[in-house]
Amino acid sequence: MGVARFIECRDLFKSFGDKEVLRGLNLTVEQGQTMVILGGSGSGKSVLLKHMNGLISPESGEVFVNGLEISRLEESDLREVRKKVAMVFQGSALFDSLSVGENVAYPLNEHAELPAEEIQDRVREILSLVGLEGTEELYPSELSGGMKKRAALARALALRPAALLYDEPTTGLDPVMTHRINELIRDMQRKLDVTSVVVTHDLQSAFAVADRLAFLHQGQIRLVGTREEFQGSSDLSLHEFLCSG
Repeated sequence: MGVARFIECRDLFKSFGDKEVLRGLNLTVEQGQTMVILGGSGSGKSVLLKHMNGLISPESGEVFVNGLEISRLEESDLREVRKKVAMVFQGSALFDSLSVGENVAYPLNEHAELPAEEIQDRVREILSLVGLEGTEELYPSELSGGMKKRAALARALALRPAALLYDEPTTGLDPVMTHRINELIRDMQRKLDVTSVVVTHDLQSAFAVADRLAFLHQGQIRLVGTREEFQGSSDLSLHEFLCSG
């Protein structure tokens, strides 16, 4: 038995105005795997990521999540998909008017019919998991950049998703905090057995967290492989990208 495919993108096309971003793109992410998507600035990495939980729909092509084709679903059905495939946005996207605890509890209050006490227990459990014990009463304005990233991850974990999509998780962080976020991504995979897709321009982070990497170039996935396969590749476009990073 092979490893199950959890996210599959088939022949995706997407344009914005006259700019073609995805041009017949194909990519498979296996269950329990951490896949890192690399590519130059403006290559469409975040656009591809947002196709994986229906935040963006392709003009043509299909996106499958755990065998379900999601790119033609109604918004009400997509909400169910996003419970299973959660996104950690580049800017953290925390609600400034809510405390850390309230931010993490928000998806539980919206989507889970749980007693208030159970929600509070779950919030404490998740914050502990990401190393933010005792921060329930703090507000986003009181957090460092790294703490905001971890709080956003905690909120994404609230509904126990099967997959996490990370959009530039280490942007704007110093090297020490970048290392901690990378460790956290690997830790979540080990402890929770989640499937992860990470978009990053940071090569050091990419090689630190990836089981496999995908190189997005001119709207298509040009290469998929391990760190060693990437470093040993003779593909000129990839070589130029790796040298520029």
